[in-house]
Amino acid sequence: MRPIVVGTRKSQLAVTQTDWVIKQLKKVDPTLEVSKEKIVTKGDQILHVTLSKVGGKGLFVKEIEQALLDKRIDLAIHSMKDMPAELPEGLIIGAIPVREDPQDCLISREGLTLEELPEGAVVGTSSLRRQSQILAARPDLVVKPIRGNLNTRLKKLEDGDFAAIILAAAGLKRLGWSQKVTEVLPMTTMLPAVGQGALAVQCRADDKEIRQLLSQINDEATAKTVHAERAFLHSFQGGCHMPLAAYAKWEGGQIQLSGLVADPNGSQVIQATLTGTDPWELGANLAARLIEQGADQLLARIKKELVV
Repeated sequence: MRPIVVGTRKSQLAVTQTDWVIKQLKKVDPTLEVSKEKIVTKGDQILHVTLSKVGGKGLFVKEIEQALLDKRIDLAIHSMKDMPAELPEGLIIGAIPVREDPQDCLISREGLTLEELPEGAVVGTSSLRRQSQILAARPDLVVKPIRGNLNTRLKKLEDGDFAAIILAAAGLKRLGWSQKVTEVLPMTTMLPAVGQGALAVQCRADDKEIRQLLSQINDEATAKTVHAERAFLHSFQGGCHMPLAAYAKWEGGQIQLSGLVADPNGSQVIQATLTGTDPWELGANLAARLIEQGADQLLARIKKELVV
């Protein structure tokens, strides 16, 4: 096998995730020579506005994908939830390894749960998906945007800018920071982002050697469930930063997929759950079910409001 170059974002979490994938690849081929190229993305540079206001699509992946297309790197590791529904021509997801915890969690300064936070408490998140579900559960709370890597967000919480912040459990677990979590939010309160907790290992479609290597770290059950979630996202032509959530689980040879679209102010939540065996068909069917309930009109209105 030739020496390979792996592309990653520069953050501590991105590098930790990349090192984990490299470890899995070295279990397949212990002689593998691997080097890393750390790449700064647009999403890493724009920290003063919420992601939904700067377009959302591909903000954390575009520059890394370009490095792949330019053959500067051989494969790239992304958080699946950062991946737009459409991939650039010539690139594929070569592997989806086994998924980490898909749930969201709350970290509060005083150790209070979402239910225990006082009226008017300020919760930090830049995700419209999280904002809509927090406000649906607790309309009396105030949600304010928070950007930056995990260290930056935790520092803002400690400094008293927020009573609590919402983060993905997977990132905290991968960094060994689970002890910081006040409460893991149940799926009934907070349905996760499409692909949350999963990693996407991306490569060039015509690179047979790398594709063969990556196929050996692909987890079939994770791949099927994530494909169902992504098919749901694709049906809405969705950027990853719209108030849209989905989670699929693999049970007894079937995929159970739950999805929702919500108003960012929490006043309207449209959701449903379907079961099936074909991930792409299931994702499209669930989206159609939500569209029947008015999800497309709701998203169209939200997009218009974000542009204004």
